[in-house]
Order: sequence, then structure tokens, then C-alpha cells
Amino acid sequence: MRSHYCGDVRSEHIDETVTLCGWVDRRRDHGGVIFLDMRDREGVVQVVFDPDTQEHFERANKVRSEYVLKVTGRVRARFEGTVNPGMKTGEIEVLGKELEILNVAATPPFPLEDKNVGEDIRLKYRYVDLRRQEMQDKLRLRAKITSAIRSSLEGNGFLDIETPILTRATPEGARDYLVPSRTHEGKFFALPQSPQLFKQLLMVSGFDRYYQIAKCFRDEDLRADRQPEFTQIDIEASFVDQESIMSLTEEMICDLFKSVLGVELGSIPRMPFAEAMARFGSDKPDMRIPLELVDVDDLMRQVDFKVFNGPASDPKGRVAALKVPGGASISRKLIDGYTKFVSIYGAKGLAWIKVNELAKGIEGLQSPIIKFMPDEIVLQLMERLDVADGDIVFFGADKAKIVNEALGALRCKLGEDLDLYTAEWAPLWVVDFPMFEETDSGWTSLHHPFTAPACSPEELIANPGEALSIAYDMVLNGCELGGGSIRIHDQEMQKTVFKVLGISDEEAEEKFGFLLDALQFGAPPHGGLAFGLDRIVMLMTGSESIRDVIAFPKTQSAGCLMTKAPGEVSSQQLRELSIKLREEEKAGE
Repeated sequence: MRSHYCGDVRSEHIDETVTLCGWVDRRRDHGGVIFLDMRDREGVVQVVFDPDTQEHFERANKVRSEYVLKVTGRVRARFEGTVNPGMKTGEIEVLGKELEILNVAATPPFPLEDKNVGEDIRLKYRYVDLRRQEMQDKLRLRAKITSAIRSSLEGNGFLDIETPILTRATPEGARDYLVPSRTHEGKFFALPQSPQLFKQLLMVSGFDRYYQIAKCFRDEDLRADRQPEFTQIDIEASFVDQESIMSLTEEMICDLFKSVLGVELGSIPRMPFAEAMARFGSDKPDMRIPLELVDVDDLMRQVDFKVFNGPASDPKGRVAALKVPGGASISRKLIDGYTKFVSIYGAKGLAWIKVNELAKGIEGLQSPIIKFMPDEIVLQLMERLDVADGDIVFFGADKAKIVNEALGALRCKLGEDLDLYTAEWAPLWVVDFPMFEETDSGWTSLHHPFTAPACSPEELIANPGEALSIAYDMVLNGCELGGGSIRIHDQEMQKTVFKVLGISDEEAEEKFGFLLDALQFGAPPHGGLAFGLDRIVMLMTGSESIRDVIAFPKTQSAGCLMTKAPGEVSSQQLRELSIKLREEEKAGE
């Protein structure tokens, strides 16, 4: 139907006849001449109708915003003084000769140029929201990113292989979405949280380089960077070690940023997990922010103030300080706001000291807590933190987990509020993760139970709390782009990990028997990594939420405002699946 996209018409097409199809972006009537801005995915072009073509002029007079048109006309240069340098097509216009209204449109639920429309309205009418140039640009960039990734991986010998969507529940750290089976009464499939086990089985099968742009599903509480269904770039390779898989994926990401954004990320530094937690309180630190946590446990053990002394003396506690250069100007009202902010992470308060005039010693400090501490300890604190006039120091004192999360989050908030960023992009590899973390119910995997430990089975059993894994995460601007590990390829080691996790032989056989069987038939050393595609696109487009880079996302409550999913199903469907709802049970009682 069309000869050109609206946004592709240029000055080199002058005097050519073109046929365009698209939507009416705007209609203007200027003294008997009608101007229609026509829009499609490539952009906007101005079409002019004058009374010389009476039939089509009268038709143009009837069109309104978002009508769908087909227009044929001659490309001509705009008159002097009417060139629009802000448009790709701003040097030309199309003199309309024929106009066909392909479809009319009701008044849109919101103006496309309005940037303050509530997200609930945007998601309810997503098909209209996606017409906005901003959304078109983001999804086009997403397509460009996936194309570049496929090209990079296939150029390195990776094969695109699909894995099942209907599988069985496995412990991946979040709740599964379950799918009842009609043909196996009382049994359920699960939607995959990742293709983890299948890609390992592909390695056993001899497909030594696999990738997939895979849909994954997790029934978990949602945030700005989470969705119940998301897309990951799944990668696995055989006969690799940690260095080779990290090098390969680092090159892919660096090439991606260079080709799509023209950004040189450079060589990505590495940092052990323990160092990241000690210095930044996070295993995904935002390296653009030049603030660090400093341990002061040894000094706080010497004070009688229980708020500090208790955590400092607790083997599982921590007292840390966060110096903010120039932060003494932060008002008491803002400090109260930051105190409320850290309470989200379990902190019971936020102690602080302002450095007004260091040369005056204690007299030059301002704080509600220094009266509870010996002067010499306070001065030693100031010396250790290397403070200067105009600085403020915040303190966290509690269980180490709470201090890390609270001060780690405060560090990022201060970086944003005070505009402390030192770079636009700051990538980082975090390595040497603990194999397990301890909970009230025992040991759990920090990554997943198929991650290879960096020790022998005997050492793992003897001291699981000290065991490190051969795992690695790539972080960018405080956001985890992706994570991976070298996998367990030895059956005995896999059984040992299950044992540490409290998974009995019977449970392991019932849930993972197929994997354990496969590992005894010549499984090669292998490892991989999965990147969150939605997060990569979110960062590269400067979006605040991954919902802005997914065509049809869910809300934070995991619902779809447009289709009203999830929805009810008929009683007949439930009977076929041998399912009875609790409400039905109560009604029948």
C-alpha cells in the first residue's frame, strides 16, 4: 500500500510521487490550506492539501487525530522560512493529491504528547501509549540490541536452541507459576524461572555453545526492575573456565554499548564479594558514587553506648560509618527523611556527626550522639574517616545484613540526591561469592544449587560457611546486568551440595534424578551466564522502569490492566483440571 515510510521521506525525493500510510498526528487548517502531520514508526512528515484537489481536500477537512490514512502526493521543498530543523523530514513536505481514510478513530484516551499521563491509564490503553515516539524509539532500540547480541553470539559459534516452557518445579529462589495438567490429574507443570537445567543437559548432549533469548517466569514481589515474566539472554558453553566465559561475555557487552550507543566501557574491573559488601554494603555497588562504608567496630567496642557497643561486640553485627564530603549543609529535615528511608531496610535509627570546624576538636562537631562517647574515641573516629570541615558522617549499627542494606541504600540515595556521580557508566564484575548463606532453616544457595564450589566435596561438608563458589555477576551503575557460574559437572559433588542444603537422597532423586543420571554419562566442564535483557534495555534507554521497555508489561501487582489478566475461568474448565476453589468449597458447606 505504501511506497515510503513517513519518516523516511527526504530532500532527495523532491519531485517524486510517494504513497504514505499512517496515523494523523496533528491537523491544522491555515486559511484554506490543510496541513496533516502523518506519523508511522519511522517518524512524522507534513502533508499539505489545497482546494485544487477538491474531493480530497474536503476529505482531509474531515479527518481528526489518530485517523488512519493512505495519502499519495508529490514531495516538494518547504518554502523559505518554514523549514523545521527539529524534524528528520523538516526540509520537505508532501503536496497531497489523493487521500483515502482507511479507518476513523475515537478521541484518544490521552494526548500522545502529554508526558504526565498516569501509568495506569498508559497500561490500560497500551496500544495507544505505544504510538508515542518515545515508546517507539525504546522498542526499536530493544530490537537493535537483541539483533546485535544474536550476531555477536552466533559469530562466536553459539547455537540458538529453544528449551521447554512447560517443565517441573525446581528450587530457584522464587515461587513458581504452576500450570495444572488436564491429562495428569492432580499434577502440575511449572513455568521456568530459567532454562538452567535444560541448558546444562544440552552441554551433556554435546551442543557445546548454546544461547537463547528466553522467556522466564517468577511469582515474586515486584519492583521497578522486576516483572513476573521477563526476558533473559541465556548463555552456556562447555570446556570453559571462569576466565574464558567472563572474557567472552564482557566483550559482547562492551561491543553492544559501542555499536548501539557509541559508548566505550573499557576493561571491566573485578571485585570480590566480601570487598563489595565491606566497602559499599552491596553485591551490586554503583561505582559512580565516591562514597564508601568504613568499619569502626573496634572503636565502638570501647564505648558504653549500647547502640554502638552491642552490635560492635556481636560476631554477626557491624558498626559502619559513611562520610559525605560537604554534607554538613544537609538540613535536619532531610536527615529525618534519610532516617525514615533507612528504616525501610530495618535500621532502627540513623546516627550522625557534622564537622563544622575540625580544628576546635569536640567543640567543632555537631551531633546528638557524641555526648555518649569518650572524646578520644570521637577524635579517633574523625581521624580514621579523614574528615574535613563541612563533612557529615552517618553511622549504622545493627546486624551486619541490616547495616549493609541500610547504608548501602543510603549511599545510593545520597549519590542521586546530591548528584555525586563521577561517571556516566561504571561497570564491575563481582566475583568470589559465598557458596551458601545461613538462614533459620539451614543453608541455602546464594546463587543456585548447581553452582560449582571452589573447593573439594570434603572441604564443603566440613565448612560450608567458608566455601566460595565459582560465580560472577556483571554490575552496571548499581544494577545487576547478569550473573552466572561454572556449573557442577560431577555427580558426587552435586550430591554433596544437595546434602549441605538438606535435600535428602530421596528428594534429590525425585526432583533432580534426570540431572544426576546425566552427570554420570560424560558431562563436560561447563558454565554460563544469563543477562537480563529488560534491564539492559532499561539502562541503555535511560528509563526508570523495565515496564517502559516491554511492549505489554504487567503492573507491580502482576496484573494486566489492558486484558484484565489474570481472570476467572469457568467451572467446566476447573472440573476438567480436577481443581476446586476454596470459595466453592465454602459455598457448599
